[in-house]
Amino acid sequence: MLQEGAHGKWTVSSSDESAEENSDSEKPCTSSLSDAACDGTSGPQYPCSEARKAAQKRKASPLKFTDKSLSTETPPAVKQRQSQEGSGWCLSSSDEEPEDQQKNAHKETVKEEKYDVPKEHPLNLCKDDKLSENLKEEEYNVTPSEAQDTWDLVTGGNPFRFFLTKVSGIEQNYNSGALHIKDILSPLFGTLISSAQFNYCIDVGWLVRQYPQEFRKKPLLIVHGEKRESKAELIAQARPYENISFCQAKLDIAFGTHHTKMMLLLYEEGLRVVIHTSNLIAEDWHQKTQGIWLSPLYPRLPKGASGSAGESATNFKSDLVSYLTAYSSPALKEWIDLIQEHDLSETRVYLLGSTPGRYQGSDKEKWGHLRLRKLLKEHALSIPAQEPWPLVGQFSSIGSMGADGSKWLCSEFQESLVAAGSTVTTFRKCDVPIHLVYPTVNNVRQSLEGYPAGGSLPYSIQTAQKQLWLHSYFHKWSAEVTGRTHAIPHIKTYMRLSPDFQKIAWFLVT
Repeated sequence: MLQEGAHGKWTVSSSDESAEENSDSEKPCTSSLSDAACDGTSGPQYPCSEARKAAQKRKASPLKFTDKSLSTETPPAVKQRQSQEGSGWCLSSSDEEPEDQQKNAHKETVKEEKYDVPKEHPLNLCKDDKLSENLKEEEYNVTPSEAQDTWDLVTGGNPFRFFLTKVSGIEQNYNSGALHIKDILSPLFGTLISSAQFNYCIDVGWLVRQYPQEFRKKPLLIVHGEKRESKAELIAQARPYENISFCQAKLDIAFGTHHTKMMLLLYEEGLRVVIHTSNLIAEDWHQKTQGIWLSPLYPRLPKGASGSAGESATNFKSDLVSYLTAYSSPALKEWIDLIQEHDLSETRVYLLGSTPGRYQGSDKEKWGHLRLRKLLKEHALSIPAQEPWPLVGQFSSIGSMGADGSKWLCSEFQESLVAAGSTVTTFRKCDVPIHLVYPTVNNVRQSLEGYPAGGSLPYSIQTAQKQLWLHSYFHKWSAEVTGRTHAIPHIKTYMRLSPDFQKIAWFLVT
């Protein structure tokens, strides 16, 4: 999503299911397989990457740190909050080496925050060996004044409608302009008829509890990329809920994942689209930095309106329809029709999607960073001559990028990110500074979650040792203005800004 919101990409993964497995609107399973899928394990009780499960196992046998040389520098381990006890190693995504990807075929990312000049957080070396029931069952109650504040926030003067998620454990004034998932699903925003939730990692029971009581039996479509055992686990979770159906993304190229994080909310009053960076699990909405793009309430078009009616200046409507069409799923056809029946003309952001496949010619510019390159050439602010505006990228997972910067980062990818304005040719690409923001060990150690927060920052030592050159681009995570320096980022942002940091050419959140 250019200039403001964005949704994560769905890339690809081998889909060698049978035709039965690939049915488009699977209903909750009631067979003994469901019971087998739900048997007791030490890992998270929801489908997720092998890396996340491995982190959960590490938490069950926490590191016993006994180096007394640190005792003069660091306070003893102390729990941050009662509600944090036992919070699991929350792993979001993993971009791994090809050999690792065959084992771990899921991924995702992180980022963004600030804090109120605090004393250092105490060293947090071990956690309880079970996922915090306090966190999983945590009640999120809203007072009437808070509800009014949320309404004013969403209907106020935020032209690009970009928000952060609320964070537990920071000063409340930093949450005044933020949203929780229960805010998004509140009846304050509309009288829900049905919804679709697109995501990577999903805890079905937790998700249902985020809906207001009066909406919990409304039709809910879950769009996912799970296969085999993890798919069976996901379907088993939904067994108690007759209103839930599923759509499995077809990922026909090896090693990819379905990472899109999007909500489609149909109300009696209209339609809303939400694109965000959080998995549908309690941990991702608790103490991490996450981003949200919340659309306006789109009204229904008059009967008989043409299919092209209700388009925005950014072509958001047609791009969203193209993206959903790429799933080739009958389960999404109803939502495509609903979108075409609504007026999306008030949208002020661009949508970037990514879909499985190999593309040639002009088709290469339909998806991914080549789509970003095209949009920047056509719409981004021109960069003044003789000013090498830097690129800043912030993310939560790192994969293999080759033996040096010329292999991808400072060639193909940088070329897409500098493609803004006619005067860009006055600078060679190599003269444009690149700053990469990624949490340090201290960022993790001093975070609200302690060391378990590192589970959301997959970067294997094997990969890191092969690309030490990359670390010269790194800058530590800091988010003082928003009070989220100690909330580990799971948000992903990219931007190009002036050398004095006073102007911005474009902003992307994915």
